[in-house]
Amino acid sequence: MRSRFEPDRRLTARMALTMFLLGLLYVVFVGVLIVLLKSWVLVVVIAAGALWAQYWFSDRIALYAMRGRIVTAEEEPRLHGVVDRLCATADMPKPEVAVSALDLPNAFATGRNADHAVVCVTQGLMRRLEPDELEGVLAHELSHVAHRDVAVITVASFLGVLAGLAVRFAFYSGAFGGRRDQNAFVVLMSVVAVSAAVYAISFVLIRALSRYRELAADRAAALLTGRPSALASALTKLTGDIARIPTSDLRTAQAFSAFYFAPAISGETNRSLSRLLSTHPPLEKRLEQLAAISAQLGPTAGQRG
Repeated sequence: MRSRFEPDRRLTARMALTMFLLGLLYVVFVGVLIVLLKSWVLVVVIAAGALWAQYWFSDRIALYAMRGRIVTAEEEPRLHGVVDRLCATADMPKPEVAVSALDLPNAFATGRNADHAVVCVTQGLMRRLEPDELEGVLAHELSHVAHRDVAVITVASFLGVLAGLAVRFAFYSGAFGGRRDQNAFVVLMSVVAVSAAVYAISFVLIRALSRYRELAADRAAALLTGRPSALASALTKLTGDIARIPTSDLRTAQAFSAFYFAPAISGETNRSLSRLLSTHPPLEKRLEQLAAISAQLGPTAGQRG
């Protein structure tokens, strides 16, 4: 069943292009590893195992890393009530709802499809946001699930994981046991160089998609709720608060920054940093888009239905 979230053909096209390019890169990478390591069994086992774990357990891994846990409607009635209303409005399956113990004010969605998804908010976010702002953030996260870009980002990040695993196995696998000659060292350095190149390319491709998908989710959430100003208020509030979160807390979340509503890296939206490496578009660009939607919706925008 198709949800009532505003469709985004440009997002769909970008996801398809990103997956095609990453798939091509994946095939080349695996082929090079087979040639260098001279063991297709080893390479295929590593690649298949990493992809399987990334696809099936990404939501549990993310929740564990972010100290999140699934909560029931009895434990968090307010949170479940908002998700229930939004899912009914959007005509989409309700994902599992989780809460993270972190004070970092943020939210994320993860999972392989709409029937196996989790929306997680931190305690820091719930404590800071007004009801309309919380609704806007949750609508944003649900749009990621409805547009299926959560699954695409999850699978896309697999290549970077595989590149890291390839380096580890190159150092420690039996393929190099007892081979301490110059040839073995050349092969090892070749694996490291190829893995680094693959990681760099996938890094740029994923971040380009991540920046656009955040704009698409903002747009879809604003149109679904009819309150772009509430979403803009949440963005402004959370971006400012994240800059004041202790570095130790931010470090915990940095690995999952691409999944978050607001960048979990303090200062990421600063213009002095390269936007090519950012997981999120600049705050100014997100606010400009929401202001344009507010003008499009007219004087009724921001009013309760």
